[in-house]
Amino acid sequence: MKKGEIYEGIIESIDFPNKGNVWVDAGDGAEPVHVIVKNGIPGQKIRFQIHKKRKNRCEGRLLEVLERSPQEKRDPVCHQFPACGGCMYQTMDYEDQLAMKARQVQDLIDEALIRGGQVKAGTERAADYVFEGIQGSPLEFGYRNKMEFSFGDAVKDGPLTLGLHKKGSTYDVLTTADCKIVHEDFTEVLSCVLDYCTEQGFSYYRKMSHEGYLRHLLVRRAQTTGDILVHLVTSSQTEHDFKELTEQLLRLPLDGKIVGIMHIINDSLADVVQSDETRLLYGQDYFYETILGLKFKITPFSFFQTNSLGAEVLYTAARSYIGSTKDMTVFDLYSGTGTIAQILADVSKKVIGVEIVGEAVEAARENAVLNGLDNCEFIAGDVMKVLDEVKEKPDFIVLDPPRDGIHPKALEKIIHYQVPKMVYISCKPSSLARDLEILLAGGYRAERVKCVDMFPGTVHVETVCLLSKKVR
Repeated sequence: MKKGEIYEGIIESIDFPNKGNVWVDAGDGAEPVHVIVKNGIPGQKIRFQIHKKRKNRCEGRLLEVLERSPQEKRDPVCHQFPACGGCMYQTMDYEDQLAMKARQVQDLIDEALIRGGQVKAGTERAADYVFEGIQGSPLEFGYRNKMEFSFGDAVKDGPLTLGLHKKGSTYDVLTTADCKIVHEDFTEVLSCVLDYCTEQGFSYYRKMSHEGYLRHLLVRRAQTTGDILVHLVTSSQTEHDFKELTEQLLRLPLDGKIVGIMHIINDSLADVVQSDETRLLYGQDYFYETILGLKFKITPFSFFQTNSLGAEVLYTAARSYIGSTKDMTVFDLYSGTGTIAQILADVSKKVIGVEIVGEAVEAARENAVLNGLDNCEFIAGDVMKVLDEVKEKPDFIVLDPPRDGIHPKALEKIIHYQVPKMVYISCKPSSLARDLEILLAGGYRAERVKCVDMFPGTVHVETVCLLSKKVR
């Protein structure tokens, strides 16, 4: 098997995240060769090209689906499938998606615990913990409360597009005017903005040359109220009065209501949505969202779970693992806008949240005041450094790190507190699995694990893990 060669095979299974397992007949009585091919569905017969080859591992690039999988029991729900890199599992029944994600996470946790020596007595390959399956999102479609759309073109020098990137591409952008993982209000706004910008003849910002005007369209919509914020992100290379676009947006027949329209100037060389200057074209720059009876102010760059109803499921699962925190000091590390901290504040002596993003910390403080909570303290800074400065000692720790997990040195400091129990909430189970091995070596054991599907149709899944101090 050589790089560049083309083969056919069946995807036997998918490992997290999105790693399809294909075995290719090597001929001459040799063992079949294992090839990892991304972007497929279990059971599909595919054609693929070898693009990476190492001593004991091959990777292939999907070229074509030759036969649909028996698990593809539904027709696509949008016209850009399967070219779009968004909800690639949409042709699978939702129950099959959930079962696949649960197996992926369980395999990762099992292997991590087995490597760490947490196995059932008398066995070597049976992880000793309780895996409690997966809970689905209350909404399979239309669940996202935020979407960042990109301007670009689908083919080089083609017409202006606005939407999501083509699968496997950092340049080609597909117009996703019927995307189903957002409410229809999102796509109404998208179509209006795209039509207007096309009529005006605006250029889009090219990442390599750093020339052009249009960059992103950021839309946020509150699940509980239907309030909508629209943010058009451009460079400063053109000046334009968006009064006509504002009027067109406000005339749209939406289920929700636009409460704010902003023009954001962003001259950063990085392909990220950020603001050098924000111009308010209409209304206000915030709305409120409610989670488990608590009110949260959402601004253009607030970090907030993108599936509001799914977040209630996730935090309810986490709260059930946390149990009673009466008279306890709780550390909420990587606290974001303080959602978990505020959920626990009513039943704790004190909650201290630590978050590196300053704007998120300011939002957390404001939200705590909004909810009448006076026993929450939010500290801006790197967890690894802040833990050296905090005088209080925790009785319980909640961990909700970013996708890459927790820095090993920070984990050492967390373990040093020797709290009886911790809850780890992970948006990337492979990072959780890696960190578990360090936690096990530090004297903890995984007791219970549960998954929550916050992102139906996609490769992502949230995982909640209860850890307890080992009894010596």
